[in-house]
Amino acid sequence: MHVRHATIFDAEAVSAIYNHAIEHTDASLWYDPRPVSEMRGEMEEASDAYPWLVAEDTEGDVAGWAMVKPWNKRDGYRHTVETTIYIHHENRSKGVGRMLYDELFRLIREQGYKHVIAGISLPNPASERLHEAMGMARVAFFPGIGEKFGKSVDVGYWQVVL
Repeated sequence: MHVRHATIFDAEAVSAIYNHAIEHTDASLWYDPRPVSEMRGEMEEASDAYPWLVAEDTEGDVAGWAMVKPWNKRDGYRHTVETTIYIHHENRSKGVGRMLYDELFRLIREQGYKHVIAGISLPNPASERLHEAMGMARVAFFPGIGEKFGKSVDVGYWQVVL
């Protein structure tokens, strides 16, 4: 398993992983699968300042992906990014998330970012453990703010100062 920068040629695999989570979990609060073209467009719009990474297994298959984006476009938040990570359902609990985040956090530290935040639909013990392993702490809790599969979903925000 190794981590590399994602390219637009990874959009189909990235979409498949994301869409599985959309269709089967409340980790994403989208209801409908996202088109590959939409993911490709987001990847094309990202710059070196906001990296997208994929973890690739020995067969060359994408096992997971992670990215950062601006948390808020106002100037005063230019040192803060929000991260997103999704792991292929067959590769969870194998260290893929940690590999992706280790490299992503290294890159964004080098770029001078000072704060990283992540939103997590709750409960999600695996995601909570991963974010806390990266030094992040829960700083906000919004009870029932989301909705999926006909039920209310709590959302928490985790943050780390780099």
